[in-house]
Amino acid sequence: MKTWIAAVSAAAALGLAGCQPAPPPPSFQATDITGAAFARDFKLTDHNGRVRVLADFKGKVVAVFFGYIHCPDVCPTTLSDFALALQQLGPQADRVQVVFVTVDPQRDTPELLKQFVPAFNPDFLGMVADEATLRQLAKEYKVVYQKTSVKGADDYLIDHSAGTYVYDPQGNLRLLMPYGSSPDAIAQDLKTLLAPS
Repeated sequence: MKTWIAAVSAAAALGLAGCQPAPPPPSFQATDITGAAFARDFKLTDHNGRVRVLADFKGKVVAVFFGYIHCPDVCPTTLSDFALALQQLGPQADRVQVVFVTVDPQRDTPELLKQFVPAFNPDFLGMVADEATLRQLAKEYKVVYQKTSVKGADDYLIDHSAGTYVYDPQGNLRLLMPYGSSPDAIAQDLKTLLAPS
């Protein structure tokens, strides 16, 4: 009888363990777009002349932002905010890769990107593609960009999408970080994605 009671108690304990609620999903400051069927990959040339794809950065959180060097406000602000956020991460910053994709390949040469992008953080990478590849990539990433205030062949501004896509260390798209996110909010979300699951 005692054996039977012990067996029932053990089974009940196992049953209760199985009924525990699942841990809550992580809470993010940015918009959680986990499972989105776009922005799946890229193939771009970095400012060092190396062809890169998303899988090259496996094990790191990857933040992908589309912009251009002559941008008067949004682009330098975003790169600066990410640089400040990475300072808060300490050694964990080594596990974050920021990727800046130019929407202005006409003016933004790899040489210029190499001067501009790492000025915010030496590990940031500028990426470039030809016009046709960029158009396809923008479609995949649901990014829009258009020349405006055109005063000459090389004198113009570009209106463009201002959000940053963020992937977890397994290469899964997780977040759309809106322009204007504070360094504190960015750092918090990066820490959440870097935390052991």
